[in-house]
Amino acid sequence: MKINGSSREHFILVGFSEYPKAEFILSLFASSFYTMTLTGNAAIILVSLLDSRLHTPMYFFLRNLSFLDMCFTTCVVPQMLANMWGSSKISYIGCMVQFSVTLAFGSTECVLLAVMAIDRYVAICWPLRYTMIMHRQACYIFAAISWTWGFSNSLVQSSLAMALPLCGHRRVDHFFCEILIIVKLSCVDTHPTESKMLVVRLIIVIIPVSIILTSYACITRAVVGMKSAEGRKKAFGTCASHLVVVSLFYGTVMFMYLQPKNKYSQHQGKALALVYTIVAPTMNPVIYTLRNKHVKRAIKKVVWKDSL
Repeated sequence: MKINGSSREHFILVGFSEYPKAEFILSLFASSFYTMTLTGNAAIILVSLLDSRLHTPMYFFLRNLSFLDMCFTTCVVPQMLANMWGSSKISYIGCMVQFSVTLAFGSTECVLLAVMAIDRYVAICWPLRYTMIMHRQACYIFAAISWTWGFSNSLVQSSLAMALPLCGHRRVDHFFCEILIIVKLSCVDTHPTESKMLVVRLIIVIIPVSIILTSYACITRAVVGMKSAEGRKKAFGTCASHLVVVSLFYGTVMFMYLQPKNKYSQHQGKALALVYTIVAPTMNPVIYTLRNKHVKRAIKKVVWKDSL
């Protein structure tokens, strides 16, 4: 990323400084949700490790999702709070690291949600062969694919962004270093770079979404064909939490990154970014806990043991 000596030192994150009265409320909102994100996701990881009944592929992938959410929000919220409570500057290296790592974690979650849909498909459509198909090695392979694909996507897009000269532009109209905003700071024509990045983004979104839609089409057909009402209810229960998380995550990401440029508003972008960087990671453990009797029972068991 070619920039002159003065701008190499730092970027200025504008954040929500145009609304000074709202910044304090937003800081309380962000710090509260960040605390809940760390607590909720750490609890899911701990409980699913301690309770042997949760040593299944579904909870293995859920632990990966919880860890991803903790890492993703940690890359954004502390810097956001530092900007609101003190200096609005972020170093050049810090900005590069932030947009690369947040993109890597977000991309990994795209793929991981598709893997979780495959897991639900096998569990419902191939119940007798589930343990044979989704064995431990297969789970590790699926997880490795998710992480590798996510970080590879970030590597490609980040390399394209860093190749653009910024020519001294340092003002970032966002509350964190978001890669598309950094690209817009360039003083050269960014259309070729943005076109390449769009192709990469479409791949990381369309393929997982297609897998999710195909999996749930097969699941729906299998559930409709069940004669037992109890069986249909149980099958729906195992998928409902995942569907809510998928809708929340992909809904905001697709609306933000795949909409036409002429309809994009920076204020709207910041609001949507708050949803997928702060709200969504907090909601995931809530959704899975409230709708899952096994997790609730495991949490009660752990808490009851610790109270003795």
